[in-house]
Amino acid sequence: MPITILIADDDAEIADLVELHMVKEGYRCIKALDGIAAIDAIMKHEINLAILDIMMPKLNGYEVTRQIRDKYHLPIIFLSAKTSDLDKITGLVQGADDYMTKPFNPMELVARVNAQLRRSLQFSQPAMTSDKPVVEAGCLVINPEERSVLVEGKLIALTPKEFDILYMLARHPKKVFSTEQIFQQVWGEEYYEGNNTVMVHIRTLRKKLGDDVNKNKLIKTVWGVGYSYHG
Repeated sequence: MPITILIADDDAEIADLVELHMVKEGYRCIKALDGIAAIDAIMKHEINLAILDIMMPKLNGYEVTRQIRDKYHLPIIFLSAKTSDLDKITGLVQGADDYMTKPFNPMELVARVNAQLRRSLQFSQPAMTSDKPVVEAGCLVINPEERSVLVEGKLIALTPKEFDILYMLARHPKKVFSTEQIFQQVWGEEYYEGNNTVMVHIRTLRKKLGDDVNKNKLIKTVWGVGYSYHG
């Protein structure tokens, strides 16, 4: 079955342009011109990755992402004309895995789609997860095959990137990983100065773990160095 990408954008010309380049890569595309149509496509088809505009009619991209994250673990890339750092941080906090601004370089978008799919499809293959053991670290139980996390017996919902960061840290308790190491391992790309993507994901991960209430007892910041897990 071909890899299927959802392209949700109320600008038909942009959706057609994205589709053109995705089809060249061998991907099947489904297009939606508003948020309701995007959710409908997710429910009716097996979607491997979603490219979402933020400012869409009926439901905006943030709300579409929230509804997707309630049930699915597919990678989400925001492609938006909203260019401020706050917009990007908001998009990542809402559950997106990546964020690109318009106007955009189609080849860069293709590269980012390929990177997201590599990681997503890698974790969906049983053969690839057989060497990744279940981790029991303090109050956490992390199952990489099911991509599930239990905190004191309670299942919590994480985005794919939040899961990957937590699994990486929990497998090596007390080892300090730099922001650059985390980014290169989880995103599979070269880190660049000023990239606060890891910091944003750590912040939302801590909140879901209850770490913000418990004063970061699980994921600790080593100032000037990086982050470590202390279960």
